[in-house]
Amino acid sequence: MVEEYAREPCPWRIVDDCGGAFAMGAIGGSLFHSIAGYKNAPSGKTRRLYSALQTVKLKAPVVGGSFAAWGGTFSLIDCTLVGLRHKEDPWNSIASGAATGFILSMRSGLAASIGSAAIGGVLLALIEGVGILFTRMSAEQYKPVGPLEQPPEDPSQLPAKSIFGTSPAQFQ
Repeated sequence: MVEEYAREPCPWRIVDDCGGAFAMGAIGGSLFHSIAGYKNAPSGKTRRLYSALQTVKLKAPVVGGSFAAWGGTFSLIDCTLVGLRHKEDPWNSIASGAATGFILSMRSGLAASIGSAAIGGVLLALIEGVGILFTRMSAEQYKPVGPLEQPPEDPSQLPAKSIFGTSPAQFQ
């Protein structure tokens, strides 16, 4: 939950998430389409590199725009739910993922929208669940230790041990 407090407030969060999603989509689309353009080009190294560059110039901004639409819609719904419910919790993200999937696939029909909403909700539930799991697992290392469990700070207070693993006081 620490990362939630470092985020921008809601009106600016939408712009921030939309821009971040565009950048992620453009970079990922560049990598994917450069490989696809290189692979599907005619033979010759120069032709392949030119084809890879042309494919990236044509298709990477489209992928970035699709990611930006998803990120902007998700953040808009998330901020709306935060405003309505007055709390930020994983349920907002899960509902936002489902609603985003539904809204962005409405042109394909009701059945496709319901399927996309289910996939969006399940994916966000998995992401939130893994985040909660990692937070709980990492919280164990910050758990306070009781005074009886702490080792003494002064090394002279430790029991003496011999090189055989037993203390000389046990034999007296």
